[in-house]
Amino acid sequence: MKYSDKYFVFDKDLGRPQLPEETAYAKANSIGRPVVELTEEQRYSFDLRGWLLVENVLSDDEIAVAKEHITRLHRAPDSLSEHQRSSMGGVCEDLIDHPVVVGFMNEFVYHPFTDGSKTPPLGNQSCYGFRMEMSFSQYREAGDGKFGPHNGNGMMRVPGDHHTYHAFPGQVHTCLTRALWELNPVAEGQGGTLFVSGSHKAAFTGPQSLRTIDSPFWESYSCPAGSVLFFTEAVTHSSSVWAMDTPRIAIFNSYNSIGSKWHNWDPHPELLAQMPPMRQTMFRPVYVGGNVIDEASA
Repeated sequence: MKYSDKYFVFDKDLGRPQLPEETAYAKANSIGRPVVELTEEQRYSFDLRGWLLVENVLSDDEIAVAKEHITRLHRAPDSLSEHQRSSMGGVCEDLIDHPVVVGFMNEFVYHPFTDGSKTPPLGNQSCYGFRMEMSFSQYREAGDGKFGPHNGNGMMRVPGDHHTYHAFPGQVHTCLTRALWELNPVAEGQGGTLFVSGSHKAAFTGPQSLRTIDSPFWESYSCPAGSVLFFTEAVTHSSSVWAMDTPRIAIFNSYNSIGSKWHNWDPHPELLAQMPPMRQTMFRPVYVGGNVIDEASA
């Protein structure tokens, strides 16, 4: 298990090593689906570039019902119950702790904060060690959208900024982090999200050329429907003008560490109340000390 037998980080108490047990990391999500851990190549790629594309995560049936919900949300919101009028409503709720998402967040966003004795880890098999920050959806026709580069230099940002990226040998922590679900195919250069790979760890001010979409530093991607793209908010990125015949139907889910909150946002209370108990732990109060749901009481 990679979390406990490979990683070495210093804890807060006298610089003692922190080696959490395997049970500190969820092995199944809130509806019992096994968590999908990142491969060695995926971990390396995300740390190198600041973004990671995982293709073909959803089945055709899952894509169809998610697209239907987001389309109704944008075209006929009144046809949905009030608490379902969000990108987490209906079947899209299952995407917020999809097994692939949990595997990624366990690796890059969750930090257990345990000394191995009096302080328990912030996660277990009934409680996630990370939190859901916010969610929104996007429905774009050809010609919608614009170029607007922002962020980058995450290693140089102060902790309260949240757009941070910390990297040590064998350990990485990204604070604000997106899981972007593409529910329709995306062709490279046709309106997908743009990235300046590696800029999350950049030490220099971005050149003026990054203010134009023609800069060779900008990269994008192509992917089939049902893919998920993870990116740290610490990387320089931008939207762009959608140029495909089919609309862009996408969900942007954001995550953060347990003790951090950037957005003034919370899910609809009724939507939260109907979630499985473990899923609800992603929306517990924002603090660190002892902020874990005991497995016996979950």
